[in-house]
Amino acid sequence: MIRVISLFIICSILVFLSACILPISVNDAYYKHGAKGGLLINKTDHYLQYWDERPFFWLGDTGWELFHRLKKEEIEKYLENRRQKGFNVIQAVILAEFDGLRKPNQYGELPLKNLDPTQPNEKYFELVDWTLEQASKKNMFMGLLPTWGDKVTLMWGEGPVVLNESNAYTYGHFLGNRYKKSRNIIWVLGGDRPPVKDTNDWRPIWRAMARGIKEGAGDRAVIMYHISGGEHSTSYDLHQEDWLYINTMQSGHGGGHDVPVWNWIKRDWKLSPIKPTLDMEPNYEDHPVNPWPKWDPANGYFRDYDVRKQTYRSVFAGACGVTYGHHAVWQFWSPREEKINYADRYWTEAIDRPGAFQVGYLKKLIESRSVKDRIPDQSIIAEGQGEKGEYATAFRDDGNKYCMIYLPVGKKFKVNLSFMQVASLVLGIALVSSIVTIIGIRNYSVPVEDISVNAQPTLFERVLGKVGLMETPEKKRARILKERETAIDYWNKRVEARRAQWNANLRDAFDRNLNEINQAVNEYTEILQENPQDDLSSEMLDSALSEKMELLREFSEL
Repeated sequence: MIRVISLFIICSILVFLSACILPISVNDAYYKHGAKGGLLINKTDHYLQYWDERPFFWLGDTGWELFHRLKKEEIEKYLENRRQKGFNVIQAVILAEFDGLRKPNQYGELPLKNLDPTQPNEKYFELVDWTLEQASKKNMFMGLLPTWGDKVTLMWGEGPVVLNESNAYTYGHFLGNRYKKSRNIIWVLGGDRPPVKDTNDWRPIWRAMARGIKEGAGDRAVIMYHISGGEHSTSYDLHQEDWLYINTMQSGHGGGHDVPVWNWIKRDWKLSPIKPTLDMEPNYEDHPVNPWPKWDPANGYFRDYDVRKQTYRSVFAGACGVTYGHHAVWQFWSPREEKINYADRYWTEAIDRPGAFQVGYLKKLIESRSVKDRIPDQSIIAEGQGEKGEYATAFRDDGNKYCMIYLPVGKKFKVNLSFMQVASLVLGIALVSSIVTIIGIRNYSVPVEDISVNAQPTLFERVLGKVGLMETPEKKRARILKERETAIDYWNKRVEARRAQWNANLRDAFDRNLNEINQAVNEYTEILQENPQDDLSSEMLDSALSEKMELLREFSEL
């Protein structure tokens, strides 16, 4: 039986039986990035792998203006921060969006001579070289954009338009050849632009660039496309392109809350040939809601709750990963830069916002089971499905051994487990909150036909408890509290030993999160002192203590 806890608490239901992981033959692959590193994409697989067939869950971050606005020491700080949080892809642009062809980087260098893509500036590209090397040392990929889209078609932005079919090939060949030995590059064309719009078709330019990259790299290049916002993913106009290995979409920031990205993922999942797909730009944390053409402050900002809803639901719907973004981080807003679009804090503070931690917990959750055998299956949700902000998503493994369900709000629901083809099963409930991924796993024997909320002990269970043959709720509560307190004390000592090494932003982020959790602990402790039989408050207290333990554990490693 399942108890669903309150608003802002997310329930992921894990049904565990023995796992069966089937190997994927390298002979089936149509892309393998190099002999000793990089990614492998399988013709029959919706997900990604490393070259040695270990599963790869894409967790990206948008560092669009990195080469243009940061110094080396700042790049190092940023990359290390993202590595510690579990990010494995950094998306950055060589020919940057904000006057990137005419405004020098922090070392006074422009990327091109005379605004000519066939005349790259060696000094500028030395910073790109260095950044790729640093990312490689941290086992991170760079989602490398050769250019922002305004250098191909203006539509909006500063441009200037400098790329055409001829020089796009030359520029692409230069990039492919220069970085053919780098195993941690995923090439990303597009730069926030559609490949086709009305009667305009820019695909010949992108095809030429892709061909140049592949020929320059000796065909060792994985290429994708960063499309502009809206329901038109790359699958609409690029799916049949032989150079496109991964479909992408941008659920974005201008469509309000709860854009139905899960439907777009579902659409791409069904296409042939099979290609992995992901949301490459969901709503950024601390981004103004619907800021175009003019922002109404009453709309507010997207916060970490919005980040969780969109990232979890796209992944549970079948995406091969997801990209996170923060509105101050992508632009690297600092005292030396002009603020873009109502950013509300500098990037040095923004890198430790809650959403950045929480997407790392999503990655850990997915990696806790076999990454490659996920099958999206909405039929698992029998009753209680909602729309928009309440829409739930579910998947199972291809061996029908377990499932996970994501609920953006606490509510009553029923699940259909008939796909498991067994008479009974062991159900583990993993409660996921705003700070941590897995709060705890509890095991129950349940019938396959129905799982509902508000379970009470049976008469048989109550009798066994009274005679000492089964743990009573009171004894269980006391045991859990003792276990939590012991673990918290251990991790708290580890944190205190590390705290002096943190910078001010990291200390502030830790203190804010810890204060929020402590408030919850105190609140539910007081409730239970007045009413020890309040099962919901007991579960909430257990959850809060587990959050605290996980927070301490995470920060003890920073």
